[in-house]
Amino acid sequence: MNALNSNVSSGRKTRRDFLKFSGSLAAASALAGVNVSRCYAAGGSTIKLALVGCGGRGTGAVADAFSAKGGPVKLYAMADLFKNRMQNSFNHLKKAFKDKVDVPPERQFVGFDGYKKAIDCLGPGDVVLLTTHAAFRPLQFEYAVKKGVNVFAEKSFAADAPAVRRWLKAAELAEQKNLKVGVGFMWRHSAARQEVVRRIHGGAIGDVHTMRIYRVHGPVHCPRRPEGYNELVFQLQHPNSFTWVSSGFFIDWHCHNIDVACWVKGAWPVSAQGFGGRCYEQAGSQFDHYTVEYTFADGTKLLAFSRHMNGCWNTYSDYAHGSKGSAVIMTSLGRPEPKIYKSHNMVAKELVWEYGKPDCNPYHAEWQVLLDAIRQGKRHNEARRAGEADVAALMGRMATHTGQYITWDQVLKSDFQFIEDIDNMTFDTPAPIHEGPDGIYPAPQPGVTKEV
Repeated sequence: MNALNSNVSSGRKTRRDFLKFSGSLAAASALAGVNVSRCYAAGGSTIKLALVGCGGRGTGAVADAFSAKGGPVKLYAMADLFKNRMQNSFNHLKKAFKDKVDVPPERQFVGFDGYKKAIDCLGPGDVVLLTTHAAFRPLQFEYAVKKGVNVFAEKSFAADAPAVRRWLKAAELAEQKNLKVGVGFMWRHSAARQEVVRRIHGGAIGDVHTMRIYRVHGPVHCPRRPEGYNELVFQLQHPNSFTWVSSGFFIDWHCHNIDVACWVKGAWPVSAQGFGGRCYEQAGSQFDHYTVEYTFADGTKLLAFSRHMNGCWNTYSDYAHGSKGSAVIMTSLGRPEPKIYKSHNMVAKELVWEYGKPDCNPYHAEWQVLLDAIRQGKRHNEARRAGEADVAALMGRMATHTGQYITWDQVLKSDFQFIEDIDNMTFDTPAPIHEGPDGIYPAPQPGVTKEV
């Protein structure tokens, strides 16, 4: 257990301690006596990228990397479980960024071990993009760190407690090696969000006692599995519908908001309880709505709402309430438009501050920070904070699925895992869950389901 984990449940960790810890993590790893490898690209030399996971997230992340200034960046290797997905990504990127894509067939890898082959194409100063789904993130991150390669990892970061511990262990080693690690929590690099959080930490709304975060919008439906279709492949091809693959809707889609709320609070929650259910069978193996109450060490609350249904009120927004007022952290994904009010009535006459201008592109900003750190030899490692945000998100999902009151320490000690030997998975591996005789995957049953 790391320093933040060991103190969070006792309430001894202060906001200042948390901010010092989670801002850049530059001072967090004491590296005296550690033989630090050269993991940065000198001057304007080319930084090579390897893309592991060629879906929309990965393809978009490569395009974001190409936006960075300061020196040349080139896509050099690719890997995916499915050849057609990799080819589609390659064709798209080659068409849009012809001079920045150099991935001949011998550096295109298909299969469960493709990530190793792609990472092996890189050297010190290069970056692997880990943009598969959460089930595979810890083992791939672990391999990249072992090889001394810088990392950009998309969220989410682990699907169960043993996996998040594996991620955190690799994060510690990455710190010791002075590797540069960026993660897909791009909102930390949003100028608008940075400014409103800075003002809240400066006391603009007093002591924060309640936060509300919402991601409520339409669903991603899981179709029926075609007769005779490999069930493992089917689940891998519909990842957001299966908790073991993506970590589930609540974590994979809502972990951004959870991370930002904990950033605002300056602490991780110590416990959670939740309610959820499934109204539509197309939700795969999970619920289609979640409501989680998180409690911090000082007794204050974070309320998380995640619903994925058609025909309902929709919003994607975050709010904070304090002893002297309230704040809008985000009004929508693309336009945060943060504001601060002198009361809890968020109306024009109570407004005391608003950002009032367009935000930067945080997807581009996070890459600029990462690549600048590589070129300039600066410390930059977001891995530990990402893992701890994943612990918080896991706590909420586990509480909702099991119907139990779950603590931070329970998550860190839990031995429950969806797959015991994911490192050796093949297309012949039996699927970890199976549909019922009606072709519908069973939902969790609070009071019965075990995830702890």
